[in-house]
Amino acid sequence: MQPMLLSTIAEVVGGRLTDALAPEALVFEPAVFDSREAKPGSLFIALAGNARDGHDYAEQAAANGAVAALVTRPVGVPAIVVDDVLAAFARLGGYLVRNSLTDTQVIAITGSAGKTSTKDFIAQLLPAAGTTVATPQSFNNEIGLPLTITMADPSTRYLVLEMGARKIGHIRDLTQIAPPRISVVTNVGTAHVGEFGGQDNIALAKGEIVEALPDGGLAVLNADDPRVRAMAERTKARVVTYGLDETADIRATDVTLNEQGQPSYTLHTPEGTAAVRLQFVGRPQVYNSLAAAAVAREAGLEVAKIAGLLSAATTQSRWRMETHTRADGVTIINDAYNANPDSMRSSLDALVAMARGHDQRAIAVLGRMNELGDGARAAHEDVGRHAAGLHLDQLIVVGGDEAGWIQQAAREAGAKAVHLPDQDAALHLLRTTLRAGDVVMVKASRGVQLQQLAEALVQPDPEPADA
Repeated sequence: MQPMLLSTIAEVVGGRLTDALAPEALVFEPAVFDSREAKPGSLFIALAGNARDGHDYAEQAAANGAVAALVTRPVGVPAIVVDDVLAAFARLGGYLVRNSLTDTQVIAITGSAGKTSTKDFIAQLLPAAGTTVATPQSFNNEIGLPLTITMADPSTRYLVLEMGARKIGHIRDLTQIAPPRISVVTNVGTAHVGEFGGQDNIALAKGEIVEALPDGGLAVLNADDPRVRAMAERTKARVVTYGLDETADIRATDVTLNEQGQPSYTLHTPEGTAAVRLQFVGRPQVYNSLAAAAVAREAGLEVAKIAGLLSAATTQSRWRMETHTRADGVTIINDAYNANPDSMRSSLDALVAMARGHDQRAIAVLGRMNELGDGARAAHEDVGRHAAGLHLDQLIVVGGDEAGWIQQAAREAGAKAVHLPDQDAALHLLRTTLRAGDVVMVKASRGVQLQQLAEALVQPDPEPADA
């Protein structure tokens, strides 16, 4: 973050200084929400949540070196008091983009699935063209976006921002904080379809990211998703498409998956072709990497350089096909960050590709998918039938009735499937039945917290107690 006077920040956010002995003090480190991450030069953002109130940790943040806290009430340490912390933080983010990051190109990414992986690819390609700052993890909302902005400074050439939405208007709000020069849309799927009320509404919300582009901007759109491709009509910016469709500007041919489920393909651009061999797992990563290739091409990288960087890129975000092989040869795939019907099917496909490539058993552990609205039962049943069609060696479904729909449909389709009440039961079953070489994938919506099961499985089995 470019150094700013504490008094200037207070003026920008419309707040007043309290307990501040030195209004001329400088904030020069990125903002933090966790008091444990505060350091000399940082600004602590005190958010009030359901379980914890950040105001209670302002003193600890100050002890760790935070210059001040952004708060709604005095907290006994230097602070800027505002009516609404999130609104004030958004104003600070917007001010930094318009006044400090004047030579920085904002690259915005959205989509029902693949946002974070696409961001991870882009973040590993663009440093070859200039200093790059990207959204950490999946901090893609009104909290994470201004936080990411504070990580940049005037030397930053590219600011890569993932943008998520829970309703129509959310992305528009985010683009008003950080107007994009390049916007990427990965797909319009069924994630959060229950909240949006249908895929057409999801497309309406996601398309706000291309509506925010200036005339000289660039929209990078998935040619294989009709709803995304149609977004070309919602922007005056240039459009570059990507995908497997032969009409796509940036496309892949000869796509194959190796024994680890990692895709290889031939990358085609208007300037030439090159071979790509990804280290990411799963066929959907072809699309995510193609989107990144389109952005890198816009940044001036040549096709051979793009292909090499894509092939060297590694997963940067946790719980997305995160693969661990234990000492006993059992492989655990932790894909429990989130789930929707599309990602469930593609992850199951990748599991089978990995297991069959080594002639090993494929075992899926699945939990419920949230926010699917009236179509929840049909969506879960469809996943169950898809799993059955893959002839998994074992399907374990964990949780309540919604998860149970997966198991019922799978069994009706002839699959080996069991429904267990909780993670403890699943852990016990797996620890007593796994054998060397098995490949186990764990996946569910984030709220299920099934990553805990995956992490427990990675650990060695506890030693039996002495008799």
